[in-house]
Amino acid sequence: MQEKNLYEYAVIRVVPRVEREEFLNVGIILFCKKSKFIKVKHMVPLEKILALSSEADVEQIQANIYAFEKVAHGTKDGGPIAMMDIPSRFRWLTALRSSVIQSSRPHPGMCDDLDQTIERLFTELVL
Repeated sequence: MQEKNLYEYAVIRVVPRVEREEFLNVGIILFCKKSKFIKVKHMVPLEKILALSSEADVEQIQANIYAFEKVAHGTKDGGPIAMMDIPSRFRWLTALRSSVIQSSRPHPGMCDDLDQTIERLFTELVL
């Protein structure tokens, strides 16, 4: 019998006007310490972002979300945080911040397949 994976996930949100606190769910960060797994899945709905704020800098928003992905995946061009261990990268990505790109608080779960789980969460919480 395959052992289940204990994981944590957070929803990536775009908050075009922080003072209004309106947001769009644009991605998922999934982390499993035991499996040394971290993955980001995202989409940036430009039309919806502009509907919340016609002045939103969508190019900068896209660049920031790609930076989240680089940090999660530990790519060399992701900067010094991307070089940290996986748990530290997840904690940095899910740290409380008051900026255009935010994340929900982390939520736990158990699953058999981490890749299937991120797909399911993405479908349920983002699409």
